[in-house]
Amino acid sequence: MKSKGRLSAVLHALLHMAHRGGPMTSEELAACLRTHPVVVRRTMAGLREAGFVVSERGHGGGWVLARDPASVTLLDVQMAVGDADGAAAEGETGPHADGCVIEQSVQRALAGSLREAEALLAKRLGEVTLAHLSADFNRAMAAHTAHAAHAGHPHAPEARHAV
Repeated sequence: MKSKGRLSAVLHALLHMAHRGGPMTSEELAACLRTHPVVVRRTMAGLREAGFVVSERGHGGGWVLARDPASVTLLDVQMAVGDADGAAAEGETGPHADGCVIEQSVQRALAGSLREAEALLAKRLGEVTLAHLSADFNRAMAAHTAHAAHAGHPHAPEARHAV
C-alpha cells in the first residue's frame, strides 16, 4: 500500500470486514486490496494495537472488527494509520529558501493555508463513521442491483465488493 492511499486502503479493508460479518483472512483482504497478504498483516497489526480489529486464530479464523462501525470515525482511522499527507507538505522549502525573504514569505503563507485546510479536513473526517460509509455502499449496491434488474441483465450484478 502506498502511503498516500493508505487511509483509503485501510477504510476499504475495514468496510469489507464490516460487510462480511465474520473473520477475513489476510489473503482474502489482500485480494480485495490487490496487495500482498504480508502488507495486510502489518497493517492489521497496527490496527489491532489501536483497538480497531482483533485476530481469531485457527480454522475459520481471521481479522474481525473490534468496534461498532458507528463508533469509528475516519479521523480515528487516519490517526491510527498515521496517514497525514498534508503535514508532510508543511515546512517544505524551495530551492532558494536559504536566506531568501521571498521564499520564507511564501512558505509562511503556504504553511498557514495548509494548517487551515488540514483542520477542516480533520473536522470532516471526525464527523464521518465507518457506519456512514457502509450505508453509502449499501445504497450504491441497491441502486446497482435495481439498475441491473431493470436493464434486464440475465446475470446478477458483479458483486466483487459484496463479500
